[in-house]
Amino acid sequence: MITRRRFLEVGTATAGLVSALGTPAVRAQGKAKKYRTALVGSGWWGMNILSAAIKSGTVEVVALVDVDKNLLNPALAKVREMTNAEPKSYGDYRDMLEEQKPDIVINATPDHWHPLITIAANKAGAHVYVEKPVSHTILEGAAMVKTARATDRKVQVGTHRRISPANMAAMEFLHSGNAGKIGMIRAFVHYQGGPGSKTPDSEVPDGLDWDMWCGPAPLVPYNKRMHPRGFRSFMEFANGQLGDWGVHWMDQVNWWNKDSEMPRMVSSTGGRFINQDNTSAPDTQNVVFQFNDFVLEWEHRQYAGNGPEHHNVGCYFYGTKGVLHLGWIEGATFYPGKDIDAEPSWHVPAELHEPDQQNIPELWTNFIDAIENNRLPLCDIERGFRSTVFSLLGMLSLKIGRSVQWDHDNLKCIGDEEATKLLKREYRAPFVYPEV
Repeated sequence: MITRRRFLEVGTATAGLVSALGTPAVRAQGKAKKYRTALVGSGWWGMNILSAAIKSGTVEVVALVDVDKNLLNPALAKVREMTNAEPKSYGDYRDMLEEQKPDIVINATPDHWHPLITIAANKAGAHVYVEKPVSHTILEGAAMVKTARATDRKVQVGTHRRISPANMAAMEFLHSGNAGKIGMIRAFVHYQGGPGSKTPDSEVPDGLDWDMWCGPAPLVPYNKRMHPRGFRSFMEFANGQLGDWGVHWMDQVNWWNKDSEMPRMVSSTGGRFINQDNTSAPDTQNVVFQFNDFVLEWEHRQYAGNGPEHHNVGCYFYGTKGVLHLGWIEGATFYPGKDIDAEPSWHVPAELHEPDQQNIPELWTNFIDAIENNRLPLCDIERGFRSTVFSLLGMLSLKIGRSVQWDHDNLKCIGDEEATKLLKREYRAPFVYPEV
């Protein structure tokens, strides 16, 4: 029997261990190679990644790419301030790849641009740090994995919770059997919100190449709800909460399951029951993922918050010895016994960086280590692809209104031609869908 004191001792020791392992290395000036690095997508999150890379001392920033000069110009000014360098600016990533031939490309564009840019960068000889989800449709992600392997380039996906100290401690806790046998996992995002209101389409702002922003996706009228930052709620460009937040938590489940098994069956229900704005993603969704010996459930709602429950985001791992909550800002907490209202007996606090409470510096350090030592990064493209598949299958099931039986080895929906056709989509000319 493990006592409350022993639980706390294990938590403290584990947290100290993973903190040491996860500490980002900062390279002294003039030491070792600095990688010629280009950022594609110079908005909020792209600059978070690039700032961490610059602070690590491992990069020489040679270029910034963005179709919106209203984002590009402030980003250039910030890079100049941080580095005293003068990176070149571009509106088209293809021109940048041809002229600069960078060692590393940071791909922080909207979801629908992740595949083409990552694949092109790999083929041009660059390693890539790409944001999650890896793709908008499943077969794009498979093409990304194939290209990374064929070109022998490292591709790190921005699922930085794999290197967050509290999450690492939670995985050690679970893998050691301290929560018992896990039969069910519930992943969720419940943030306060409401119906909203419609935002009319408007003229494209000066400095924004809207045609290129839409790229391979349908060319739709400009709406300021879509850009900057709002694209995740529009299904032409992303996959809603499940495709955004959900990938982080699907990745935690994959990690816990040692990246060993994909769901056999996926079934989703939901819709737009509350929202009255002009977004198109579901405001309410439930998904059940069936595995051989456990069930994963996803749920989100964009209203009502989650005040009556302990947490509004994360995963509950339900085991025979109790419930472990693996969260974000709250860290990891174990509730023993059968009652979730029981007093926690083990807790590891989160250790996050500002801005935006993340662990990008540790993930960047791991990326550079993978490049320099020729090994797969912690959040390798294949792992990121598997976690993205979870979310995209949930969205596919919701779209067709029925369960999907999934054959991951052959990348098809068993006995369902309609569902299998939705593993890809038509690209807008002149862009060409990448082949697996």
